[in-house]
Amino acid sequence: MNRGPFDGKAVITGAGKSQVGRRLGRTGLDLTLEAVTRAIADAGLDIDDVDGIASYPGPGVPDPGFSGAGIQEVRNALGLRSRWYVSSLETAGQIGPAIEACMAVTLGLADHVVVFRSVWESTAQAQAGGRGSVLFSGGDLPPHLEWSAPFGALSAANWLSMPTQRYMHEFGLTREQLGAIAVNARRNAGLNPDGIYRDPMTLADYLDARMISEPLCLYDCDVPCDGATAVVISRRDAAAGLPRHPLTVESVGPAMYERATWDQRTDLTTMAAHDSGAELWKNTSLTPADVDVAQLYDGFSFLTVMWLEALGFAEHGQVGKLIEGGERIALEGELPLNTSGGQLSGGRLHGMGFLHEACVQLWGEGGERQVGNDPDVAVVGVGGGPVAGSMLLSTR
Repeated sequence: MNRGPFDGKAVITGAGKSQVGRRLGRTGLDLTLEAVTRAIADAGLDIDDVDGIASYPGPGVPDPGFSGAGIQEVRNALGLRSRWYVSSLETAGQIGPAIEACMAVTLGLADHVVVFRSVWESTAQAQAGGRGSVLFSGGDLPPHLEWSAPFGALSAANWLSMPTQRYMHEFGLTREQLGAIAVNARRNAGLNPDGIYRDPMTLADYLDARMISEPLCLYDCDVPCDGATAVVISRRDAAAGLPRHPLTVESVGPAMYERATWDQRTDLTTMAAHDSGAELWKNTSLTPADVDVAQLYDGFSFLTVMWLEALGFAEHGQVGKLIEGGERIALEGELPLNTSGGQLSGGRLHGMGFLHEACVQLWGEGGERQVGNDPDVAVVGVGGGPVAGSMLLSTR
């Protein structure tokens, strides 16, 4: 059932990003404040105009590099008087708080909400001497590892290599096709001044890289970095007179139809992204054919495969044909994908970086990586496994 377009009360009025790099040596709060204040200024607002704040993942995360700052730290640092606020790990992916901010302004609980995500994993790893895990660092193993931990499968690369193998077995996806996602990301990152990995990479380079968890190689895995991104979500009538043309939130996809599981879905060749994508298109008159640019999660390259399918850009099992060769997903292709370099080469800004890049593209500010023909509609899909959230934006 198509319920018609979102009523247009929620819009994005500003976006900001901090310095992004490897092992910057700056604190998470420092990076967060840089992104947040830039987003507020970009929207043409003063700090006193902001009456809402939201973020992922919230307090209690054991790995310090996974969360740069909490909302209360930011509120205290900036002196925000908040009518509404939220932070959460159990939400619709890393952009879940942005979806909730849309609901807050639509209900009149706030006029302008700043939503941020910050990480300093690269510096934290250098300090700790290795890469930790937000999921079980310093604590008990989560229940979903009951059957895999005894075999040493403790990494998300392990958890995702298994559905990747299954998809390849069922539908014939090849490593060469999967590699097109990584090669495309590297090409785009080369045009992004903030990209982490900018040196050219060929498909041969990808295929020759060391295996991490078969069939996923080094370049199928995202690159930890330090950085923060933020957007300002406003109620449309509160955005009147602001310098930016507001971006309409056409629809959101916060759904989860099945259990929150990495390996027990009814169809092991699908993920929560499929639930999110299905819900996204129920609430808009737009279709996948209307999308001009896609910013889709690539914590691992196979997750982008899942999002392309979940959002209706390819039929179930047929993503390989869409991405093969990389021409259709290139900047000049029919569906420009992850124009900043994504997380595979641009840096693991963990979800919110994709929403930021969607705004940059729709405002025509991508510089060398700007998609041509004045894109009007962008889709964002964030998360992997049992974590997923999506958002559809337009310039109308």
